Amino acid sequence: MKSSISIIGSGFSSLAASCYLAKAGYQVTVFEKNKTIGGRARQLKKDGFTFDIGPTWYWMPDVFERFFADFNKKPSDYYTLEKLNPAYSVYFGKDDFITIEDTLEKIKLAFEKEEAGSSKKLNKFINSAKNNYDIAIKDLVYNPGVSPLELITPATIKKINQFFSTIKKDVRKEFKNERLVKILEFPVLFLGAKPSDTPSFYSFMNYADFGLGTFHPKKGMYQVILAMESLAKELGVTIKTNVNIDKIMVENGTATGVVANGEIYKSDVVVSGADYHHTETLLDSPYRQYSENYWKKKTFAPSSLLFYVGFDKKLIHVNHHTLFFDVDFDIHAEAIYDKPQWPENPLFYASFPSITDANAAPEGKEAGIFLIPLAPGIEDTPELRNLYFDKIITRFEDLTSHNVKKHIIFKESFCINDFIKDYNSYKGNAYGMANTLLQTAFLRPKLKSKLVESLFFTGQLTVPGPGVPPSLISGKLVADLVTKHHDITHESII
Repeated sequence: MKSSISIIGSGFSSLAASCYLAKAGYQVTVFEKNKTIGGRARQLKKDGFTFDIGPTWYWMPDVFERFFADFNKKPSDYYTLEKLNPAYSVYFGKDDFITIEDTLEKIKLAFEKEEAGSSKKLNKFINSAKNNYDIAIKDLVYNPGVSPLELITPATIKKINQFFSTIKKDVRKEFKNERLVKILEFPVLFLGAKPSDTPSFYSFMNYADFGLGTFHPKKGMYQVILAMESLAKELGVTIKTNVNIDKIMVENGTATGVVANGEIYKSDVVVSGADYHHTETLLDSPYRQYSENYWKKKTFAPSSLLFYVGFDKKLIHVNHHTLFFDVDFDIHAEAIYDKPQWPENPLFYASFPSITDANAAPEGKEAGIFLIPLAPGIEDTPELRNLYFDKIITRFEDLTSHNVKKHIIFKESFCINDFIKDYNSYKGNAYGMANTLLQTAFLRPKLKSKLVESLFFTGQLTVPGPGVPPSLISGKLVADLVTKHHDITHESII
């Protein structure tokens, strides 16, 4: 009889793991506490508008291609991708912005216009970033974080100095124009830490940005979730929604299944794609690997205050992705990482998918998503949400010279309390654990439990880290570990 596997959660990493494990011959059941699958990547539909609740950026298309290719499929078998041009724009002041287009050559022209000689520096910087990308994304991140030796290769030995310098130092050494500096520091924010705390090696994110470009799946990022669901079901995976896990059962030091909604589900292996900290609370205390003190000392990626807004007209002076860097990033970052509090003047990001995709809003209307990065664990109230919406929408009007307040049909918000309620997220973090030097690879929480046999973890608090492509990779890594440590037709053999 096939070994059975219970997977907790249905985000990118869980669905990826389910596909690999089902392909390997296991009997796989996915349990999702919410009424729809996708974890953080769910959808909100209201009055003819459709919003991606979570991720809105589609970067590193090669990672998605590699995932589907492992099943002899292509992304295009399930959804249609469009490369965005422009990729995004960045506002620095009133009617003052830089547009990042869809090729490196066009971006170099934009840089040269800002700072004479910067296009040559950018070319050199991106060539180095591409080399890092080839090392990291095509090789290093597909290691399970079991040993520091995984990081030691002939290629990485040559890069050793880049693990002890930072993105901030490297960028500012080459570029003097503060606007260009901010644009080059922006991509590492996806890794959840300040540029001053992110190793230089992570410049591969700049290649993902300028070298590969920004894409949009028609009908939104949720189409990727639906594609993975379709693939999983083709492979025989069972998916159960509205099933909240109450406990992970352990007998004689081995995971034997889960208790969900008061019902027992026996299985030979348990894999959790839920928040790592929360998953350990589902275990009796002797089986928890990491103490509360451990989690408190870790650097977590930010939480977010998100607004989903329906406008009764089409907006101008914005692109599909628009960043607002008109205030001091260092002061905002201090309010996230150093002295957790609500920032007085926050940077923010806005996405208008209906500019690209007619499916996102009724004809003649616009769907807007606004995001403010916040420190996890701070106070979250309706009054604070409304105050900060007013702050950013007022700035938005001023910066874009565009009257929009009176054209708002509705707004919905999502913040720290919702991340906790919907995803059991530690302190309401949105992106998991940051990729700082001391939280990289083998220094992250482990994919395989050290205390419970047949218990595994996946997702953005473990290897390789935050973001959608790393989550896909995390699903593959945990599936590989399961197959290594657990025979398909027998009890654990290692």
